[in-house]
Amino acid sequence: MSPIAIVLVVVSAVMHAGWNLLGKSQRPRAAFLLVASTTGAVMLSPVLVWHARVMFATIPAQVWLLLVITGLFMALYYVSLAGAYRAGDLSVAYPLARSSPVIVVAVVTFLLGRGEQISTQCIVGIGLVVGGCFLIPLERFGNLHLRNYLTPTCGLALMAAVGTSGYSIADDEALRQLREHPLMTVPMVPMTLAYACLQAAVASCWMAVYIGITGQGRADMRHVMHNGLRHAGLTGAAIHFTYAIVLVSLAFADNVSYVVGLRQLSIPLGTLLGIVVLKEPRHPPKLAGAAVMFIGLVLVALG
Repeated sequence: MSPIAIVLVVVSAVMHAGWNLLGKSQRPRAAFLLVASTTGAVMLSPVLVWHARVMFATIPAQVWLLLVITGLFMALYYVSLAGAYRAGDLSVAYPLARSSPVIVVAVVTFLLGRGEQISTQCIVGIGLVVGGCFLIPLERFGNLHLRNYLTPTCGLALMAAVGTSGYSIADDEALRQLREHPLMTVPMVPMTLAYACLQAAVASCWMAVYIGITGQGRADMRHVMHNGLRHAGLTGAAIHFTYAIVLVSLAFADNVSYVVGLRQLSIPLGTLLGIVVLKEPRHPPKLAGAAVMFIGLVLVALG
């Protein structure tokens, strides 16, 4: 990874841990994150409007399909993450949701025939991140039982991880096609931000469908509009500014696995925020797991 990509992804990781702390403190539901996603789309819309003529004239059909796919995976991530935060601690749900995509994206990268771009050191680092993931839910060392992982918090966090993996892979491919399109004259950064706007809008549409077909979802939306609009708006601004930085960093990285791996720097940060700010339990395996993940991240970044 280039120094520019490393700096961008580190800044993104710090901001990511911060908005998850804000979201967890609100015990979010899907409606809260729908407002957040819509806020992000509105926030980025001036860039899309400014370059609309070129963007809409040159975006190929494959990219529109990828936008539908990435929006679906983003919605899955939001809904699952909100459920995980209602069910358990930030210092458990957040590391699980953030660590699992590293191995998923790496495996998919190999299946797509691009495995030569991933070094042995990176693979070792990814393995350490996943190993640390297994320590996070434990209260004591040696208490490695299946029941510790068969919980709503773990299950929903893993579903959120599936969403993260899906939208990371789809976004990487969509942005690659846009950068290589012979008629794309929009500079890389505004083109990426315009894409992020479209992604947020599509994710909001998927979430609106989910909320619209559930009675609880409609009730939650009314509650957010009356009592949580400011916090949802702040969360949305942080979410999309954070991910826009990640999308830009993809242009400076050899492989999406490196970006997804280094983003996991937010894991020890999120764990510490949960323990220090929210006063969650500081079990030794949890702290050890965060430390193991951090070592793995260093290997990924230097790989």
